[in-house]
Parts: sequence; C-alpha cells; structure tokens
Amino acid sequence: MTVDETMNYETARAELVSVVERLEAGGATLEETLELWERGEKLADLCQAKLDGAKQRLEKAQKSDDGADEA
Repeated sequence: MTVDETMNYETARAELVSVVERLEAGGATLEETLELWERGEKLADLCQAKLDGAKQRLEKAQKSDDGADEA
C-alpha cells in the first residue's frame, strides 16, 4: 500500500483522520485493520514530512529576513 507523495498536507491529513475514525469504529477484519494501520502510518509520515518542510522554509525565510536587516 503506497501513499501518493505529491498529496498535499490537507488531503493527507483528511485521509489520516478518516483512517483513524475507521479504526476507532471497529468492525473491520484483522487484515483490514492491519491495512488501515499501515496506511495511517504512511499518511502520518507524509504529514510530518510536509510539516518539517514547511518549518525549514520558514526558518530559511526568517534567516534571510534577519540577514537583510543587518545589511
């Protein structure tokens, strides 16, 4: 089961919420539960990577703004 790496944060997060809701609702077979869990892990990793990338962009922008003030 793969996750589309080009998926934006909002879409990945919405799908992750859906996966969690399905897991919490129960009623799935063991195999379905494992597949949902694995999908959720991949979506969570993608969301974290998107957040990390955004943080790096912000830090870079702040550094360049700080450097512009000193010049």
